[in-house]
Amino acid sequence: MADSDSTESAAESVSYDLSEGVATITLERPDAMNSLTRAAKEELLGAIERAKGDGSARAVVLTGRGRAFCAGQDLREHGENLSEGRGLDGTVREHYNPIVLGLANMPKPVIASVNGVAAGAGAALAFACDLRIASEKASFAMAFANVGLGSDSGASWTLPRLVGQARAAEMLMLAEPVKADRALEIGLVNKVVPADELAAATRELALRLAAGPTVAYAAIKAELAFGQALDLSRALDMEASLQEQCAETVDHKNATLAFLEKRKPSFEGR
Repeated sequence: MADSDSTESAAESVSYDLSEGVATITLERPDAMNSLTRAAKEELLGAIERAKGDGSARAVVLTGRGRAFCAGQDLREHGENLSEGRGLDGTVREHYNPIVLGLANMPKPVIASVNGVAAGAGAALAFACDLRIASEKASFAMAFANVGLGSDSGASWTLPRLVGQARAAEMLMLAEPVKADRALEIGLVNKVVPADELAAATRELALRLAAGPTVAYAAIKAELAFGQALDLSRALDMEASLQEQCAETVDHKNATLAFLEKRKPSFEGR
């Protein structure tokens, strides 16, 4: 890497790169459309936990190598589990649930850079991120029903909150792919860009977030997550508590001073 502060590591199925405060987690099984084997899920969970604990990482990007973001569960492996009587082999509770919680509860912004097909659990991973930038070649398919399954990986929780109950039911029951332009129209993604501009657009947003008030971002994430499950009175109380914490940060004090002095603030994440 060109940057002196960059670090990179790769396992068989997932890579982790840190550069300029941005941790990029990449699914590295392009020949299998980045479908998730048990090993891939364990590596992905490890990378997410690494990003959470990495003090140098102030923003996180999740993406896939090749023409797919993530095709969800590796059905070849799943078929073997079925034929040998193992069923789901515990993977929903052991892997998918912790992965989704790791993304959603990450105390820093997480961007899904959706470069291509996102299907089943793969789409649900993108939904668990805070922001989604999609290539014009991206598509989202809630393919669970096509193989006789309900939903998992949090899709029944995240999807209605993104697109509403009726559209969520349509996507889950009919399992028809939603192309990038339609995804933008219904609020499934935040932005759609040409395929050859996706990496640059993602990087620009990630660097902007990494340079921002990360303590405040963590508070905003918590407020959004809990606010949807609380009544207004309790949501107001939670907001007040988190706002009091944010008000004690160096970032808030420096940014307020910068505003009064009519200059751009610099955030340290503390």
